[in-house]
Amino acid sequence: MSGAAFMEKKTLAVVTGTRAEYGLLRPVLEKLLRSEKITPALIVTGAHLEEAYGNTVSEIERDGMPIAARIPILKFGQGREATADTVAYTIREFTRWFLQAKPDAALVLGDRYEIFAAAQAAAYAGVPVVHISGGDVTLGAADDWYRHCITKIAHLHFPSCEEYARRVIRMGEAPKTVFNVGGLGDENLRTMPKMNAQELSESLGFDLTRPFGLVTFHPETAGGKDPKAQMEALLKAMSAVTEKTGLRWLITKSNADAGGLDLNRMIDEWAGANRDTAAAYTSLGVVRYLSAMSLAALVAGNSSSGVVETPTMGVPTVNIGDRQKGRILCQNVIGCPADKAQIQAALEKALEPEFVLQARRTVSPYNGGETSRRIVDILEEKLFCTGFGSPKEFYDGE
Repeated sequence: MSGAAFMEKKTLAVVTGTRAEYGLLRPVLEKLLRSEKITPALIVTGAHLEEAYGNTVSEIERDGMPIAARIPILKFGQGREATADTVAYTIREFTRWFLQAKPDAALVLGDRYEIFAAAQAAAYAGVPVVHISGGDVTLGAADDWYRHCITKIAHLHFPSCEEYARRVIRMGEAPKTVFNVGGLGDENLRTMPKMNAQELSESLGFDLTRPFGLVTFHPETAGGKDPKAQMEALLKAMSAVTEKTGLRWLITKSNADAGGLDLNRMIDEWAGANRDTAAAYTSLGVVRYLSAMSLAALVAGNSSSGVVETPTMGVPTVNIGDRQKGRILCQNVIGCPADKAQIQAALEKALEPEFVLQARRTVSPYNGGETSRRIVDILEEKLFCTGFGSPKEFYDGE
C-alpha cells in the first residue's frame, strides 16, 4: 500500500457551467478521479442545466462523471440587470454549498460571469481558489474583467502560455503560485481520439465529407456592438461564400451570454433555409467538436477556441469582431470587423492555397505537453502545503 493511502484525501470542488469549459476540464477530472490524494467534487451549473442551451449535463452523465451538485442559476432572463441578478443569486447558492460541503479548494476555469460568481462564493466561504487560464485579455467581452478579478481571488494559477503567466505576475501574484502549464484545448486536440469525416457525418446526419467551415459566434458583451447586426453580416457572408465556392457550414450555437438566444433564432432560421449546405447544433460535445475542427477547411466566428485551439491543428481561421481582441493571434488567424464584405473577403482568403499552407506551418504557443497531468501533479503537492489558502501578499516584484 502506498504512503498516499494513509493520507487523508483533499476534496477539490470543480465548477463547470458550459459545454466548452467542461470539454477543457474533462482530462483534468479524469486524472483527479484516479488520484490517491484528491477527491474531485464536480458542481454543474449554468447553461449545462438549461434545455435552451442543449441540457449539456447529459454529456457529463454520458462520460460517467460523478456529479456532486447541480445548481441551476439561469432564471432571470437576459440583459445587464438579469446578469447582475444571476451573479448575486449564484454567489448566494454557491456560498451555501461551499459552507455545507467544506471542500479544501475550488478549481475554476476561464472567465464567465457564473465562474466569477462561484469564485467569489468560495472566497466568502473561506475556500481557496485555483484558477485555470488567467492572464488572457479579451477586450470585446465583459469576461475580461471577470477573469482578472478571479486572478486576484485565486491562490494558485495555471495560465496557458508564458506571456499570460507574466501578466498574472505583473498583477501582483507571487511567481511561486503561477505555473505555465500550456492550454488544455491544445492538449485535447493533440491527444483525444477523433472521428473521421464519414464517422462525423453519420453521427450528425449531415454530409461533412465535402469541404466545410466550422462556425461559432457569441455576442460581444463589451463595446456596445449589436450582436444581431453582426450575426446578420456573418450569415450573409457565409451565403456569398457558399454561392461562390460551394463550401458547406457546420454551426454550433451561441452561449448563454445576453443576446445569445436571439442569435440562435437567427442561426436556426438561416440553417433551415439553407438545409442542403448548412446544419446547426446546440452542442456537438467535445469529441465531435474537436473532430470537426481537425477536418474543417476553415474555422470562423469569435469563440476562444478559434484563436487558442486552432493553431494546434494549423487550420485557417477567421476571427470576427473584437470579442477576442487582446489575445495572441497566430499566423493561421485572419482578423476582420463584423462587416459582411470584410467577413466574406477574409473567408475567401482563408481558403486560398497560400494561406492554407501558412496556417499549416503555425506553431502554437499553448503547447505545454501533458497539461492536465501537470495541473494534477501540482495540485497534489500544493493542496498539502502548510499554509495553502492563507491570506495572500501582493507581489511587487524583485
